[in-house]
Amino acid sequence: MKAIDTPPAGAALPEPPEPGATKVTGSAPAPRRTSKAEGATLNVFSHGILIIWAIMVVMPLLWAVMTSFKTDRAIFTSPWALPDKLHFENWSRAWTEAHMSDYFLNTILVVGGSLIGTLLFGSMAAYVLARFDFPGNRFIYFLFIGGMSFPIILALVPLFYVLQNMALLNTLHGLVLVYIAYSLPFTVFFLTAFFRTLPTSVAEAAFMDGASHTRTFFQVMLPMAKPGLISVGIFNFLGQWNQYLLPTVLNTEQDQKVLSQGLVQLAVSQGYKGDWSGLFAGLVMAMLPVLAAYIVFQRQVVAGLTAGAVK
Repeated sequence: MKAIDTPPAGAALPEPPEPGATKVTGSAPAPRRTSKAEGATLNVFSHGILIIWAIMVVMPLLWAVMTSFKTDRAIFTSPWALPDKLHFENWSRAWTEAHMSDYFLNTILVVGGSLIGTLLFGSMAAYVLARFDFPGNRFIYFLFIGGMSFPIILALVPLFYVLQNMALLNTLHGLVLVYIAYSLPFTVFFLTAFFRTLPTSVAEAAFMDGASHTRTFFQVMLPMAKPGLISVGIFNFLGQWNQYLLPTVLNTEQDQKVLSQGLVQLAVSQGYKGDWSGLFAGLVMAMLPVLAAYIVFQRQVVAGLTAGAVK
């Protein structure tokens, strides 16, 4: 008979396994670290790409600002060196002698008026298309989307004669109307999707309290759409501020020109005068409002782009 091994005296007896417990034999496998290493590599690669992209964007801007404070001789002899001193007379000369002040004022009037009109009419149209069902709703919506794909260069000749027949050619208010029409398709497309994400219970509560459709829109729904309005307003501001083709064709009077036309005229005149420092000063003047607008409203732009992601 086989003898049964008994533990020696004083040795601890092994504890019996708990009922239902699974006996584990051998050592547990080590956790895989491949995914963590791949994630770290991808993170370093993406950050490297972003750093390179930031350098490519920021360096030309810094170089333009630095060059605007140099003399013409320093621009050509040492283009990458820092200016010996800050020549603020370049800015004053561009502001007065190159008539950048007049171009700046005209641009503010045109872009300000067109931006207000675009946001007002675009938000009203988008609210109706997003909140009300009526015959032709989808047809009108797709008409606005089709307007985004229509190349503006094909409409220049008809626009020229339409404004001429309406006595709006070479006028700032005529240019404002054209900018509004040019920016409405994207504005309606953007805000329609945004209004659909807003809760309907708030509007229904306003109707139950006796508010009209107009009051509900302006006092309830429009303030709720503030992130979307700021986002689409920034996009329209960038497009309208840098617009060159439309004012070149529709606005040829010297005293009615906008900033983009003034910069081109200043650049063309360099072949005869050689005021390159004034040109860079005017270029920086044109960039500053755009940079300031984005720096101030960057959080609202990101909030407006992500607000419609979760309903």
